Amino acid sequence: MTKGGGETWCVAGGGMLGQVLALRLAEHGKRVTLLEGAQSTGGLAAAETVDGITWDKFYHVILPGDGRTLALLDELGLSGEVEWRRARTGFFAGGRLAPLDGAVDYLRLPTLGPVAKARIAMTLMMAARRRDGAPLEHIRVKDWLTRWSGREAFDRLWQPLLRAKLGTNDDIASAAFIWATIRRLYLARSAGAKTETLGFVSGGYRRVLEALESRLSNAGVTVRTGCPVRQVTRKGPMIRVNTADGSMDFDHVVSTLPCAVTRQICGDLSPELSSRLGRVVYQGIVCASVVMSRPLASYYLTYLTDADLPFTAVVEMSALTGRERFGGKSLVYLPRYATQDDPFWDKDDTTIRNLFIAALTRIYPGFSEADVLAFKVSRVRNVMAVPTLGYGDIVPPVSTNTPGLHIVNSAQITDGTLNVDATLGVIDRALPILLGAPDGAMRSAA
Repeated sequence: MTKGGGETWCVAGGGMLGQVLALRLAEHGKRVTLLEGAQSTGGLAAAETVDGITWDKFYHVILPGDGRTLALLDELGLSGEVEWRRARTGFFAGGRLAPLDGAVDYLRLPTLGPVAKARIAMTLMMAARRRDGAPLEHIRVKDWLTRWSGREAFDRLWQPLLRAKLGTNDDIASAAFIWATIRRLYLARSAGAKTETLGFVSGGYRRVLEALESRLSNAGVTVRTGCPVRQVTRKGPMIRVNTADGSMDFDHVVSTLPCAVTRQICGDLSPELSSRLGRVVYQGIVCASVVMSRPLASYYLTYLTDADLPFTAVVEMSALTGRERFGGKSLVYLPRYATQDDPFWDKDDTTIRNLFIAALTRIYPGFSEADVLAFKVSRVRNVMAVPTLGYGDIVPPVSTNTPGLHIVNSAQITDGTLNVDATLGVIDRALPILLGAPDGAMRSAA
C-alpha cells in the first residue's frame, strides 16, 4: 500500500478521474492504492503511437470555459504548454461538404429552408442561455427539438446528428443531452468570434498523464497497472479487493469503473442499488486513428448527416494543431458512437478500414487510399452514460449500502457532456462526501 499513516483507500480505475481522485485523497492524508486493469493509466485519455506519432487514443480538446481542467494544468505546471487555436468546422450533407464557421455559412446550408434555419437559430440561442438543464430530464430530446425547431429542421438536421451520437438510444435520451451539448459548444466561442477557440496541451494528454504520475508518486500513492479488480466484498471492518495477483484489504474502496462493471464486481450491493446501476445505459465507441500523408480539409470537426456513412464525424486533429507537430503528416480520427447491440462491434479491423476509407472517398474527392500511412482501430464499450428520461432518479450515489464502498464515476455527470472538465467536477462534488464517510457508517443508497 502507500507510505505514511491514515486510512487506507483503494481507487479502482486509473483513468483521469481515478488518478485525480487518488491524488486528492492522498492530499488529505489518506494512504491510497490505485488499481488499473490496463497496462498503462489514462483510460479514455491514454496515448497511443501510430506511425511514429504519439498522441491521444481518442480526440480531446480544452475549451476556454474548462476552468477545472485549466486549474489542474496550472497545478501540474503545464499552463505554459497549453496552445489555443481557432478551429474551423465543416458540414457534410446530401453529398456536399461546406464550411460551418459562422452565420453566413449557416444561412447558405442547402438542405434547410429559411424558416427551419430561423427556428434552429432560436433553439440554439435558447439552449445556450439556459443555465439549468434539470427540467429537461423528463422531456424526450426528439420531442423538445421538434417543438422548438420544427419538423423540417428535426428531420434534416437534428435527427441525423442525434443518431450519429446516440444511435437508437436517441429514442430514450432526454432533452438535457442536447442542452448540455449546445451549451458546451457555445462556451467554445468567445464574444463575437466567428469560429471556435479550442486548446490542447503540447504533446497531448500524454504530458498531463506524465505530470500526474509524478505528482501521485510524490504524494505516496501506489499505482498498480495490469491489475484488474475482480471482486470487492466486505470482510469484517475492512473492504477486500480481489485481483489476479491476490487480495488486499482497505478501509475504503472507491470504484470509478462503469456502472455495469461496478455492479458485477461488488457482490454486496443491495438489490435496489444493483438495479439502479443496471438501468444506466452506456454508449460505446469504435474509433479509427488515421495517419495520412496529406490533409483532408481545413476543418477540425466535420459534422455528418448522411445516414449511410459508417462513422459519425471527421475529426482532423492536425487541422487544429498544425501538421508540423506530426512531422508534416495529418492525424485524423473517425469515430463511430455505438449502442451496445450495434453489429459494428463484431466487425474486424480490416472490414472497418475498408468501410471507412470508401466513405472518405465520398466526402473528399481528392482523397485516395494511397494517402493512408497507418490505420488503427480502438474500441471501448462503456464510454458515455446516456442521459435517459428521468436520469436524475438513477444517477449512482457516491455512498453505497456497503460501509466503506463508494462509487465515483462519469455516470454522475448530470450538468454536462462527457469530457475531462466534467469528470473533474464529479470529483469536486464527491470528495466532501468521501472525506465525511466514517468507517462502518451505513450510508443511504436508495
